[in-house]
Amino acid sequence: MMRQLLLAALLALVPGLASAEEVVDLGGFFGGGKALLNKPAGKARAGVVLLTGGDGYIGIGGDGSVERSGNWIVRTRAAYARSGIASITLDGGADPNKAIELMRTIAPRVVVVAMSRGALKVPGTLSTRPDGIVFASAMLDAAKPSLGDPAGLPPTLIIQHRQDSCRLTLPESAIAFQQWTGNRARLLWIDGGSSSGDPCQARAYHGFIGREGAVVSAITGFVGSLR
Repeated sequence: MMRQLLLAALLALVPGLASAEEVVDLGGFFGGGKALLNKPAGKARAGVVLLTGGDGYIGIGGDGSVERSGNWIVRTRAAYARSGIASITLDGGADPNKAIELMRTIAPRVVVVAMSRGALKVPGTLSTRPDGIVFASAMLDAAKPSLGDPAGLPPTLIIQHRQDSCRLTLPESAIAFQQWTGNRARLLWIDGGSSSGDPCQARAYHGFIGREGAVVSAITGFVGSLR
């Protein structure tokens, strides 16, 4: 109890420091799904809904533990609080639309951030009218047919590593997607970092290894630009 009181006092004294991470159950596509909610100590100026790649499952336990934490989007989930932004990280069964609805009770603007295969869930969120979308190393060719008229998309940012060699998220697809939107979507290139193993997995350029800070900064900057 004393430790919890000391933590609460520290959070109250340091602006932008996140409160304790909270496990929430959003329900979802497969009958249930947990998510991890991080909020800044003060009033959130915006919120981000974080969708991981692959099968989407990261194994969130009831105690807040995470079985699969290697993905950058999972490892950096609490970093947004330093910029006054709340974040909610979804497990595979969690419903993104319910996450958006929850985040609207916390923040005035909500942005969906989709990594890799997580982009395929974005079309289903458009009816909930997110204020912005970020595609990071995203499967844009696969997502595009379900997105409808690109003129109807909210402000959109594409973050792409120039050396991404995953066949499903090649740099050319980011360029083609930007052109498809009539250049309404912004395209931000990431260079450097390191890469090893499967080019479509978290330890490759696809996963922004060593460049996580630049990606988070790009997202917070984009979120801050929305009015």
